[in-house]
Amino acid sequence: MNTAAHDATQIARDYIAVWNETDAARRAALIEAGWTANAHYIDPMAQASGHAQISALVGAVHQRFPGFRFHLLGKADAHGDQLRFSWTLGPSGAQDLIQGTDFAQLDAGKLRSVTGFLDKVPVGA
Repeated sequence: MNTAAHDATQIARDYIAVWNETDAARRAALIEAGWTANAHYIDPMAQASGHAQISALVGAVHQRFPGFRFHLLGKADAHGDQLRFSWTLGPSGAQDLIQGTDFAQLDAGKLRSVTGFLDKVPVGA
C-alpha cells in the first residue's frame, strides 16, 4: 500500500471513529486531532461548522440511532488534498441499513470540509 493510500485509509478510519464515539469528551479530542479548527460538514440532512457543532451533530445521530455503528465500506481513495470513502451504518451486530459516500478536502492531513451523500436509506430513517 502506498503512503497516500495508507494515509487515506487512516484518515477515513479516524473519521469513522469520531462518528462511533458516544462520549462527548473523547469525541471532542478526536475531532480536535483530525479536523481543522474551521472545519465544515454537510450532508442532505444536516450541516455543521467548527468542532463544537460537528460534535453536537454526531451526538444527535447517536440519539436518533442508538446502538448503531459506522463501518468503512471498501477502500478509501485520495488524490491531492481530496479524499473519498464510503461507509455503512446499522445496529451493532446486525445488517447495516444505511450507506453513504463522503468526499473530503484535507488541509495538512486534517479534514477541512466533508460533504456526505446518502446512497441507501430505508424508508422512515
